[in-house]
Amino acid sequence: MKQLLIVLLSVVSLLVSAQDSITVLQYNLLNYGNYTDYCHSSNNNHLTKEGYLRTIISYTKPDIFTVNELGKLNYYHERLLTEVLNTEGRSYYKRVPATNIAGSDLINMLFYDSTRLALRSMQVIQSYIRDVNLYTLYYRTPDLLKGDTIFINCVVAHLKAGNSSSDAYTRGVMASNIIEWLQENRAAGNYLLMGDFNLYTAGEDAYQYFTTSSAGTFQFMDPINSPGDWNNNVSFAPCHTQSVTSTSNGCQAGGGMDDRFDFILATDAIMEGSDKVKYKDGSYKAIGQDGKHFNQSITNLPNNSVPYDVLSAIGKNSDHLPVTLTLELAVEEPGAIAERNAFKGSWLSLTSSSEARLHITSPTNSTIQINLYSSTGQLLATQSAVVRQGFNHIDIAIGSLHSGFYLVNMRDKSGNTATLKLIKQR
Repeated sequence: MKQLLIVLLSVVSLLVSAQDSITVLQYNLLNYGNYTDYCHSSNNNHLTKEGYLRTIISYTKPDIFTVNELGKLNYYHERLLTEVLNTEGRSYYKRVPATNIAGSDLINMLFYDSTRLALRSMQVIQSYIRDVNLYTLYYRTPDLLKGDTIFINCVVAHLKAGNSSSDAYTRGVMASNIIEWLQENRAAGNYLLMGDFNLYTAGEDAYQYFTTSSAGTFQFMDPINSPGDWNNNVSFAPCHTQSVTSTSNGCQAGGGMDDRFDFILATDAIMEGSDKVKYKDGSYKAIGQDGKHFNQSITNLPNNSVPYDVLSAIGKNSDHLPVTLTLELAVEEPGAIAERNAFKGSWLSLTSSSEARLHITSPTNSTIQINLYSSTGQLLATQSAVVRQGFNHIDIAIGSLHSGFYLVNMRDKSGNTATLKLIKQR
């Protein structure tokens, strides 16, 4: 009879053997491939936009490229891949499958450098008004064949537009749906929340759902720490992302730079770098924003923030600025999982074919939550236990698990947390 094998690698301090970085780009493409009575072939032609996008992509060279306002037809999804991304000597970009449960004319999409990243999973986590997508990517680390990698989760959202109270309420519902789904279905870790949120102020419910402590382990943070009343407020000129032009052409909104609609937010794990991925300080930028064009077109000279051909392309392609940041990756020794300064020396052992025993050294007397996750982050089981300061042991049921890789996460009421790796074979 084959014996059940549990290989347990306790949480250890970060052991860095190499470093790398990932460039992330988020962009509202303004009805690319979606023709309407106001955005049509004369003022928003997809062929013309592709030329602008090639210039922007060649300048930014993103490893992860997330977009809003992409037309729903597959023809345009492929054109972005073949006529924009995989041009000028590039052949390595791939895209995720499209979703449109909400039945919207506009969808989200993610493209990625397949030489460095791969798609692990994707899910629609809410479909009210528009789909909100969760894409889980993994890094092609040199130790991938040994079972070690780095996961990056991208939540891509396009919240309801409009400045009425009902529009703000709808944005709040969408945001609440996002956070509740994450809390119920996923483990804490490296998450980015990005997109066109159409927010006018940080006081809106949607922003509060995303960024306050009630979101728990899915509390998102603003890398540039600039909450406030963004709309038409010169104090926030350096972070405004819409509109790129003061004069509308019928498709692009006019009025100049006076709104912060576009965001990339990050969880604490990324901001602190506690799980192999860390936000690079100072890397968050709205491309083309020099902070000197409040209520003006960004193409009004002087604007030396980017080369003029890039500035011109951004000024004509959409009414939004693309937003970017850089993630620094720590490629660890095989088997290492970053810890968060708690439960050091904890480990697991086998007591039977249906049970594992968690041996835990707790820093305090506390009640801890123990969550068992699949390798893709799906919550499989949860239990709580009272522990005393010092050494404890807790039994965990594993009889229903198939062979494979799992994670056991521990968290106490003070926020101390740690994760153990479990591999089950029969």
